[in-house]
Amino acid sequence: MKPAPFDYHCPGELAEAIAILQRYGDEAKVLAGGQSLVPLLSLRLSRFDHLVDLRAIEELRGVMGVDGSIRVGAMTTQASVARSQVAAAVPLLAKASSYIGHYQIRNRGTLGGSLAHADPAAEYPATAVAVDASLEVAGPNGSRRIPAADFFVSTWATAMAPDEVLVAAHFPVWSGSCGFAVDELARRAGDFAMCGAVCGVQLDGQRVARMALVLFGVGSTPVRARTTEAALTGAAVDDLDLPDIGAEIAAQLDPPGDVHASGEQRSKMAKALVPRVLAAAIDEAKHA
Repeated sequence: MKPAPFDYHCPGELAEAIAILQRYGDEAKVLAGGQSLVPLLSLRLSRFDHLVDLRAIEELRGVMGVDGSIRVGAMTTQASVARSQVAAAVPLLAKASSYIGHYQIRNRGTLGGSLAHADPAAEYPATAVAVDASLEVAGPNGSRRIPAADFFVSTWATAMAPDEVLVAAHFPVWSGSCGFAVDELARRAGDFAMCGAVCGVQLDGQRVARMALVLFGVGSTPVRARTTEAALTGAAVDDLDLPDIGAEIAAQLDPPGDVHASGEQRSKMAKALVPRVLAAAIDEAKHA
C-alpha cells in the first residue's frame, strides 16, 4: 500500500515548524526521521493531511555538555548518538542504541523521533526514564522541560501538546564506579523487543549507592522498578540474590499479550532478563 495523500512541509526554522503545527492542529504530524511513522502511513494505520519534516532545522541537531548533563538535539541520528561523546558520558544511551533496528534504521532514525513516538517496546524511552532524563519541548508559548517519568503517557502518547516540538533530551551524567547494561528478547535481531530491561548501578565500595532498573515491552509505558531500587540501595552486592530479584519483579508485572507473546511469556522473560542486566551492570561497576 501507499500512504494517503498529504501536504509536505520542510521548515528551516523551529519557529516556522511550530507555526505550521499550530495552524493545522491534529491534521499535522511531525516527521523526525520517519523510521516508525512512514511504515504506519504506508500501511494506512495512520493518516495525516500535513507532514512537517524537521530535517532542515539545524538547531535540533548536535550533542553538548550542559551543567552535569548531556544535551542531545532531537534530530541527532541514533547512529550519531552511539558514536558521539554520549558513549562515554551516558553509556546506557549508547548501549541502548545498538539494539535499535539495523544500522540502516539508525542512520535515519533520530533520538527525538523515538522518544516522541513513545512506543512502549522501544529502548530510548526506557533509557530516558532510567537515568531521570528531562525532555525539552517548544511551542507557541515558549519552551519547557518535562521529566521523562511524566513524558510518556501511554502507547504512542506523550505529555506534549499537538503544537509542540521535542527540541532536545537532557541526560544526567553518572559519576564514580558505575556500570550499565541493556538486554532484550525479540523474535529476530532488529525487531521490537517482546521484553527488555535497562539497568544502571553505582557502587560505593562493595555496596549499592544508586540503582536504576526499567523494563520495557511489558506495559503501555516504560516500567520502573522503584521499590526494588530503594530496597537494593545500600545493600552489599555480594549478598544480592539476583534470580530472586528477577522473580519478585516479574510477579509484580501484568504485561499485555499480543500475537508476538502472551502476558505470561513476557513475565517469564522479565524474570530472566532482570538478573542478567543486574549482573552485567554490577560487574562493569566493579571494574570501573
